Amino acid sequence: MTAITLELIKELRDATGVSITECKKALEETGGNIDAAIDELRKKGIAKAGKRADNATHEGRIQIKHDGNKAYVASLTCETDFVARTDNFSNFIGELMEVLIKAGNVEEAKAAFAPRMSDIIQQTGENVVFGPLDVIEGAVIGTYVHSNSKVAAVVAANAGVDEEKVRQVAMHVTATNPGALRVSDFPAETIAHERSVQMDMMKQDPKNEGKPENILANIIEGKMKKFVEEGTLLTQPFVVNPDQTIEQYVGGDVIASFKRYSI
Repeated sequence: MTAITLELIKELRDATGVSITECKKALEETGGNIDAAIDELRKKGIAKAGKRADNATHEGRIQIKHDGNKAYVASLTCETDFVARTDNFSNFIGELMEVLIKAGNVEEAKAAFAPRMSDIIQQTGENVVFGPLDVIEGAVIGTYVHSNSKVAAVVAANAGVDEEKVRQVAMHVTATNPGALRVSDFPAETIAHERSVQMDMMKQDPKNEGKPENILANIIEGKMKKFVEEGTLLTQPFVVNPDQTIEQYVGGDVIASFKRYSI
């Protein structure tokens, strides 16, 4: 059982918007497991659907360099937003980017840059560690880094696709955080988990009292179809023009892969 501290309660409150009292109660009921506590609050109908904010207790910045058919992703994380926003911190990530491009792969870049980390820690006065690092290759590459430099995406597409459209899809990915590229790729465990939560929510709704299990199951399947479609990149409405899905916007099933990065 995880100790239920004020910090843990605050983290749950930040993730759900629920009162401190309800958060403490949910954590007590789940042995301090914050993910299980979120599910319990959702089942009670007092928390929104969704996952916890990625890396909520960390700060840092992400940089992406797009060079032809490759995209290089470099980032460092630190303790405070104050340090993350300094020019020095941005320069440190720039140094890491140069090492990553020269190395051509993440593991070699980390090994080459590791001796520099102690100097960076001394200069910032904070603990600094590697954030997301990656090298992505594709026929057509689109990249986007959000204005706060904490969320970014890289999208790879087949040859012949308009690069600007691929960049727009990368921007979309940062906003919607899809769970899969295609409906057939959507994680089965995520679907099963959401189905279980939705079923418990329906059973606790007084309006559904007395309804047969098979009726509830049919309703759930409709909800799950919508859940998967809304969480799948190609079937999501394009954030710039919700009248189009991403597949319609790019002109078919031409996206090869995508990755979203966050701090």
